[in-house]
Parts: sequence; C-alpha cells; structure tokens
Amino acid sequence: MNCLRLLFALLLTLLAAPALADPADVDAAARGVVRVIIIGEDRGEPAPVSHGTGFAVSPTRIVTNAHVVAEAMQDDTLRVGIVPSEGEGGAFARVIAVSPRNDLALLEIAKGSLRLPQLALAASAGGNLGEVTAVGYPMNVDLAQGLDMADIFRAQPPVKSRGFLSGERPARQFDTILHTAPIARGNSGGPLLDPCGRVIGVNSFSADSASGDGEFYFAVSLRELLPFLRDNGVEPVTNALPCRSIEDLNAEERQRLEADQSRARERLAQRAETMREVRETARLTAQMEVLAAREDRMALALIALLAAIGAGYAAMVWSKDSARRKHAGIAGAVAGAALIAAGLLWVTRPGLTEIEDRVEAAVAEAEGGPAPGSATQPSLAAEGSLICTLVPDRSRVTSARTDDVAFDWSADGCVNERTQYGLGQGGEWRRVFAAQEDDAIAVNTYDPETRTLRTDRYLLGQQALAAARSARAAYTPPACGVSDAARTVGEQQSALIALLPERPNERLVYSCTARAASAAP
Repeated sequence: MNCLRLLFALLLTLLAAPALADPADVDAAARGVVRVIIIGEDRGEPAPVSHGTGFAVSPTRIVTNAHVVAEAMQDDTLRVGIVPSEGEGGAFARVIAVSPRNDLALLEIAKGSLRLPQLALAASAGGNLGEVTAVGYPMNVDLAQGLDMADIFRAQPPVKSRGFLSGERPARQFDTILHTAPIARGNSGGPLLDPCGRVIGVNSFSADSASGDGEFYFAVSLRELLPFLRDNGVEPVTNALPCRSIEDLNAEERQRLEADQSRARERLAQRAETMREVRETARLTAQMEVLAAREDRMALALIALLAAIGAGYAAMVWSKDSARRKHAGIAGAVAGAALIAAGLLWVTRPGLTEIEDRVEAAVAEAEGGPAPGSATQPSLAAEGSLICTLVPDRSRVTSARTDDVAFDWSADGCVNERTQYGLGQGGEWRRVFAAQEDDAIAVNTYDPETRTLRTDRYLLGQQALAAARSARAAYTPPACGVSDAARTVGEQQSALIALLPERPNERLVYSCTARAASAAP
C-alpha cells in the first residue's frame, strides 16, 4: 500500500512539474561546483581525511556546510583543499565564516590561485513540485568507480541527480527545503538547482530511510543562505526572472513576429480600403468640378465668339456709312478682342486628364506626413547615443548582470567609437566577445531599425571556452572607420561562431532609446 501511495504521489508530481531542467544550464552551474577536501598528512604526504562539496558565490569565495569543515576548525594540523570540477590543480582555502546553527560555512581561496565561475541564486524555491537537481561529489560514486586518493585530488565532473521539490519546512533550528534528488555522504554543501541552474538551497542531510519508506533529502533554504552571505560581505548574484527555455523564447518571438506581421497586414488592408474610398470620393468631386469648369469656359467662349461675330457684323455695316466709320473701327477692335478671348477660353478649358491629376493630389494629401527619414520624422536607424534597457519578457537570464547598457551607434557599425561590429550575410550587425575575465562567450546582435540589442551568452566548459578564446585570438578586428571594416569583422568572427553550441544558455534582449543630452553647466 505504501508503495502504491508513493507511485501515485510521484505520478502527480510528474504531471504537475514544469519544464524539465536544461542539461546545459546544469552543466554551466557545475563549472562552479568544487570538491572540498579536509587534508591531513600520512607519512609526510598529503592525505584526504574527508570531503564534501561546495559552490562558488564569487570567483574566490565558496559556500559549503559547516559540518564539512568542522574537523578542520577543531584541528590546526588539518587544511581545507579545493579541487575544481574542470582544469588542473586546486587551491587551499581558509574558513572565513561558519554558522553551525544553520550548517553553513564560507571559504575563501587566495586570489590568483584559482578563479571560479560563480553560481546565481534564485529569488525563491519557486513553489512545490518543481524539478530540482542536486550537484556534488557523493562518496559512494567514488567508491563504485574505484577512485584512489590521487584521483580525489584531480578535477572530476560532479554528479548530478534529479528529483522534485517537496516543500519548504523548518527543521531543527533552521529553514530547509525538502526534495527527492538523491544525495549521499560527500554531497554535503553542494547546490540544489532549479531548472535554470540557479541555486535554491545548500544540500545538508537526508531523512532516515532504514524503514523502507521513500527517501527525502534536506537543503538549507535561501532564507538562511542569503542573510549569511550578506552578513559576511558577499553580495551574490540573484535572479528573480521566470525560468523559461530558449525554445519558449524562440516560440514567443515567432508568435510576436507573426502578430506584428498580421497587424501590419491589417493596417495595410485598412489603409488600402481608406485610400480606395478617398480615391472614389476624390474622383466624383473632381469630375463634378472639372466638368463644371469646362462647361463654364466653353459657354464663355461661345458668348465671346457671338460677341465677336456681332461686333464684326456691325463693323462691316458701319464701314459703308461715312458718318459711322469711326464707330466701325471701334466695333472691329471689339470683334477682334472678343475673338481672341473666345480662343483663349476654349484653349484654357480644363481637360479630362485633370480629373486624374486632382484625384492623385487628393490621395497624396490624405496619405499625408513627411517622408520616412525626413527632418520632421527621424528614423529609428539614425546614429546617436542610446541607453538600452532589458526587456524581461523577451529574455532568459540565469546569472548575467541586467544593468542598462550605454550604446553609441554609428551607421557604419561602430559602437562607442571604438568597437567595430561585423555585418553578416543576413544583414545583422554582430560582434563576438571572448574576454578572459568573463566565464562565457557573448554574441551581441544589434538591429538599428528597431533599436533592439540582443546578447546571447554561452556558458561553456573550460575546454570549449579555451577553444573559443583561441579562435578569437587568431584575428585582429579592424578599427572603426577603416574601409570595408564591417564586412571584414563579419568574415573574421564566422569561424568562432561556428564553434558555439546551437543555442545559448542566456539571452538578454534590450530595447534602446535615445539618451537625453546632459544639461549645459
């Protein structure tokens, strides 16, 4: 019966759980997970006494459990060693803070001896029944693999185990998270991760499963961890954004694009209907006005012609009478002027083509507004100083900073007067960054038409990161202003982009607006 209840509970958990954890996010977080070894001496040689797990909350500071370092705190002959999950070599650390009440300890390694990718902390555990991943170094796995003492001192990838969040509850004297991701001795001090690879707890102990009941495990909650870190001068990276996959973002972007295109088609159809009505109304009006003006001119021309005929006849008759010859000259002049006026009125009468001219003029007036890019309607693509602000709904952030970005854009692809962006075959402005001080490869893409800046971050392991940095070091981008610089950069960085995974771990989308000019002193 108990087994049936457990199976039913697990089925409900699976049905209620959100999207599965992304292995790439867990792998990215695992880069900052370390083996914490308590080291003594055996016949003058370093020898492990015990070990646990820890994770980086800064490049040089590590969180673990207080009970992991308890022996070293009580025995001055013991030292605390740190073995990273990747690379070669390790480092010694010192305990700078310990809190036995909630089983937390903070270690510090000497600057320059080892630099670790820090993990981000979630804002909260995210409610019940969510999937979680425990990352650490369980001793039973070491034993099963037959690892000897020398192996423990070498970098090994941590073990990842999945389970589900079962709730938050107080245990002993502190708040804990109850979950079902299997842990064992050696996992103590390791992180419990949400589906985006963010820390939601520090694994500490397990429930007694000797009775055969389902196994449950406990992690120190963020309500204990965050105050502990801040009380000891550590301001960790925290992230309160929803946990969504890149596929979800891509699907939303496609929907947004389709919606924009649909609205654009509706606007075009509505405008076309409006212009059709304007054209029909303008044609009726133009026909009435032009035909009326044409008939008026023709009527006046006829009147002028009749006047010319009458005056001409009078002049002819009066010319035969010597007493009226003077009047005959005046009548002849009037006849000539009337004839000329008739000809002018006839020639200048509106033609039927003027109807279409008036229709086109009315349509152009109805369309109205200055041409795109004119002085009175600046284009979004114009050069200038911009401030770019994160758009959370379009972004996926696990550990990156989300501060505003100052962005001075030039039409030739030069940013901040020193960084040349490359122009790709698809017309995208792009620049790849592989800074040594950053534990990621970043690809910035800028669309000047919409003023949208996008940063895709790839949180790679040491080997892949080294290969990407080597590819970046193989070329020197041209400086801003050099002829054909944009095309050159686009070609140079193509080989580096080809080394990157199909999808990034993080995507930060920024909306950029013009920066207000600073006030004059």
